[in-house]
Amino acid sequence: MTGAINLPGGSGAKPLAGWRVLVPRGGPWGDAVAAALRARGASPVVAPMINFAPADDQPALEAALAKLAAGEFDWLTVTSATTVDVLSSYGAVIPESTKVAAVGETTAAALVAAGYHADIVPSEDNSARGLLEEWTAATDGAGPLRVLALRSAIAKQVLSIGLARIGHHVEAVVAYRTVGVPVAQKVVDDVRAGKVDAILVTSGSVAEQVQAQLGPIPDRTLVAAIGPQTQKDASKFGLRVDVVAEERSAESLIDAVVNAAIAHA
Repeated sequence: MTGAINLPGGSGAKPLAGWRVLVPRGGPWGDAVAAALRARGASPVVAPMINFAPADDQPALEAALAKLAAGEFDWLTVTSATTVDVLSSYGAVIPESTKVAAVGETTAAALVAAGYHADIVPSEDNSARGLLEEWTAATDGAGPLRVLALRSAIAKQVLSIGLARIGHHVEAVVAYRTVGVPVAQKVVDDVRAGKVDAILVTSGSVAEQVQAQLGPIPDRTLVAAIGPQTQKDASKFGLRVDVVAEERSAESLIDAVVNAAIAHA
């Protein structure tokens, strides 16, 4: 890895000093992760690799967001940070009376960063299935509830179908399509030359773009996945993963990189 690594030894310790870390998402989430990396001594390279494109049925999304603003839903389910980007881009209003279920810590953090709120987050399985398992306990068995379920065009409707099966009124709406974003040629050149010490992989879509645009990743570059599912998705695209975060959160992902840095010091 480039640069020396300072082992933890006090409040001023910088365990990632000298490290260049690629952050594959922009926006509030990317800014927050970049700040957390700088606090640990790293030099973040913010290079958004995915973005959202409008859903094929925009009128349906706009109508759903209008109903959301009017307080017609008891709950909103948000299954990705990209969905939060869509909400922000539309200037969506989430009334205080509408509770928000976030699929994981990354999504919850994105909601808060964008000025929204998150009422429940799965404590263990950070997935749509995990959120569904905790739903009854989180809502105290209340029902039937009016739920707006926003999702990507390629996402499986595990959550919305599951909620409907237990008696809730679910309006499932496609919020966006995921598209790849070409990174600057300098980023490509630096990665291939081994000048980037770690790459954060936050979703299967990001894994696909990392492999397609930057691969093959040099052996000396640490590839960190945000969770086991992302690791599995990465393998489908032929992307090597070196470390996996213990929890599906940005903080845990950075911790995994820090631990690897200390182990290799």
